[in-house]
This record gives sequence, C-alpha cells and structure tokens, in this order.
Amino acid sequence: MTTAVLGSTELRRSLLRVEQRRRLVAISLTLPLLVFLLLTLLVPIAALLQRAVENPEVAGSLSRTGAALAEWDRRSPPPAAAFAAVAQDLGSLAEGSQAGALARRLNTEASGARSLIMSTYRALPLGDKLSAEQTRAKMLELDERWSDLRYWQAIAKNASRWTPDYLLTAVDLKRQAEGGIARVEPEQRVFGRILLRTFEISLVVTLWCLALAYPLAYWLSTLPARRANVLMILVLVPFWTSILVRVAAWIVLLQREGLVNKSLMALSVINEPMTLLFNRTGVVIAMVHILLPFMILPLYSVMKSVPGTYLRAAVSLGSPPLAAFFRVYVPQTWPGIGAGSLLVFILSIGYYVTPALLGGADDQMLSYYIAQYTNVDVNWGMACALGTVLLTATLLLYAVYRRLVKSELSLG
Repeated sequence: MTTAVLGSTELRRSLLRVEQRRRLVAISLTLPLLVFLLLTLLVPIAALLQRAVENPEVAGSLSRTGAALAEWDRRSPPPAAAFAAVAQDLGSLAEGSQAGALARRLNTEASGARSLIMSTYRALPLGDKLSAEQTRAKMLELDERWSDLRYWQAIAKNASRWTPDYLLTAVDLKRQAEGGIARVEPEQRVFGRILLRTFEISLVVTLWCLALAYPLAYWLSTLPARRANVLMILVLVPFWTSILVRVAAWIVLLQREGLVNKSLMALSVINEPMTLLFNRTGVVIAMVHILLPFMILPLYSVMKSVPGTYLRAAVSLGSPPLAAFFRVYVPQTWPGIGAGSLLVFILSIGYYVTPALLGGADDQMLSYYIAQYTNVDVNWGMACALGTVLLTATLLLYAVYRRLVKSELSLG
C-alpha cells in the first residue's frame, strides 16, 4: 500500500516536471516573437502617446521663467522677476537651435513670438549685474512687444512639461490662457472635418469593396478547388506589386487622354473626357483596387465552409432562389463580411500615398496631415496627437466590432 502511494506521488511529480518543461519550451519559442512585437509595435506606440502630451521646448528652455510666472494671474502685467528670468534663460541656451525650437513652439500659441524670441536671443547679454527692474526696462527698450500679455500667457501656459494642448487641437478644442477649455473659432475647426472626411472616404471604399468582392468570392467558392486556386493567384497578384507602382498606373489610366477616357469615348458613353484625377473619384477607384483582395480573402474563407446543400434545401422546400440566397446563405457569411469590412476600413483610414497622389486638396485624409506636421512643419507633438486620434478611432471601431460579434454569438 505504501509503495503504491509513493509511486502515485512520484508519478504526479514526474508529470508536473514534464508539464513545466513543456511550458518553458513554449515560452522560449514564443519569446523572440514577443520581444519583436514589443520593440516594433508597443514601444513605438508608447513613444507616440508620450510625445502627444509632451511639451519639452518651453519647459526645458524657460524653466526659471516658468517658476517666476507660477503665481501670476495671467491678467495683470508680469512681475519684473519674470523679465530677469527670461533674459537669464535665453542667455543660458547653449545653441541657437534650442532658441529656434522654443521660438517655433511659442509662435504656434502667439503669432510674432518667433521674431520676438530670436531678436532677444541675439541681443543678449543685456549687461552685467542688472536688477530685475533694470532688466525689464532693457527688454522693453529692446522690443516693446514684451509688454504684450499674449506672449507671457503663452509662456505661462506651456511652462509645464506635459500638456493636453496637442490632443485638444486635434479635436478642435483649445486651452484658454486662463486655463479653461473651449472650442476653437469656426474658421479654425479643420481637424473634425478632416476626420469626418477620412471616415467618409473609408466607408465608401469599404462598401465598394464589399459590393465587388462578395459575388467574386461566391463564384470562387463554387468552383472546383484547382480552378479556384488558379484564380485566387490572380486575386493575390496586387500583393506582389508596389502600391506606388499601382498608383502610378492609375494616373496613366485615369488622365484625360488615358485609356479609360478613350475607351468610354470610343463606346460613345461620353462625349468629352471626364476628370478622374485629383478628385475623390480617382482616390476611391485606386483604393478599391488596392484593398479589394483584403475583402475577398475573408469572404472566400467563410464561404468555403458554408455547405451548398443548405441553399439547395431551401429552394427544394419552395423558397425562391433569390430569397433563399439572402435568407439562408448570406446570414452564414456575416463573419466574413464583418472581418473583411473591418480590415478594409481600418486600412483605409490610414492611407496616405494614394490620396496624396490622386486626390485634390479636399480629398486628403488624416494621414496626409500627420506627414505634413512631421516632414514640413516639424511639429512632432501635433503629428503624434493626430496619430493618437487615428489610433483611438481604430481601437474604438474594433471594440464595437467585437461587441457586435459577441452579441451575435450570444443570440445564436
């Protein structure tokens, strides 16, 4: 009896050791992938979110000035100590590039701050052993704009290293000089329209992809496996071609003297060439062509698993073929429709190259302005804030999709 108990205990320990070794092997195999995802996905996203709320230019360059303005009510003239602190902070900047970055940041808050900061920076030092009042008089003599409260309010507003200003601007809000939050002026409310335009173009592209992909995927699912595989290769051909090359090809096809216009005129469909480039039409055509495989593949994979006997059984029971198709077959393909639509929509809202090359000024999506702030304006905070808005919209869309899928599964 004792031997049996000991044998059973030893067996459990042996099985436990085997299970632990199996877990360690599994972890060691997946660890490189986890590290890769951490370095290439999670770390950049974390840096993006951090830069969207980081405001290092003013806080790092005018630290003494920020401390001197900490108790300032932002309505009365700033204290003389703030003038002395500005002169000391600007004089301690080691490189002109720091002053340039500071000037650009303040200029986004108060126009004219760039020239004010740079002219003061070049005029320093003002003198040795000056009192705060003497420094104030010297700076006002150097540039009378130092008496304008707008510039001091901009400095005080951005004295903290962390700020919600970029994120607020990305949703057409602003932080007032007194600290409150309000909507920007009507003529400056641009990002809301841009985000709405991004969703509008993405929705149109998704609907067109669904309308074109559904019958094609259904036809492929009814073919013998060998023929379906050959035709599926043709569907996948766009994956092997650069997006830039495909966009350039559409420019050739859609121009006024291109193949599309010439063919339509030869068939007497139109009397004069249509404008298909540098407008919404060209953007939608090219994006649908590029994203169509992403809709076909999920639909095809789901349709292959739907037994054809269901449709035939519904017809044999007296249902018209078209009614049987929409009542019996289509509901079974909802997972493919949802997955394909979600994939195409998410890819669409992040498009940059296609609208930039084929669209006009009113057809640019949010990614265009992210690139603009990154490459042209060199405003990383604003670029990261817009990227955060795009990321948030994508996550919300995915959360809604997951909730709908769970609701459908629970009802089923």
